[in-house]
Amino acid sequence: MRKMLCWIAAVLLAIAVPSVAGAQSSMNTAPDKAAMRDKLIGAWRLAWLEEQGTDGKTARVERTGTLLYTPDGHMSVQIMAPKGQADAPSNPVQYGEGGYEAYFGTFEVNEEAKTVTHHVQGALVRSLIGKDLTRMYRMSGNQLVLTSSRPDEHWTIAWEHY
Repeated sequence: MRKMLCWIAAVLLAIAVPSVAGAQSSMNTAPDKAAMRDKLIGAWRLAWLEEQGTDGKTARVERTGTLLYTPDGHMSVQIMAPKGQADAPSNPVQYGEGGYEAYFGTFEVNEEAKTVTHHVQGALVRSLIGKDLTRMYRMSGNQLVLTSSRPDEHWTIAWEHY
């Protein structure tokens, strides 16, 4: 009887160990999939913005702004130029008006492509409503650095958590 109980225990253990290891393995990969999305959540302040001028040279431009990602998948962005500065005319997409740009909506992260897509539900510039604005991302120290996925847009923007 004792040999039978030991044999049953050994069989149960042989079955349980691989399934526990598999569960731990999937538990370890699940946070990785959500890791970048989790890193985005919160309020960010604009650290710097670089745009390509009409002369083809990239330069930092003075802007202030906030970016917000919520845990339930919503986002909003607001960026303002100093008084008297106009929007950069070199971009093919008009994001702002009168030195101010703002839009809100939902977002999703594609970790394989290293992109975050903003699904615009409302915007200062109404032609943006209903558009999907895909941004390539990278983390650089404590900064979230975004660039457009469009080959005809040449800007880079960095955000830091508040």
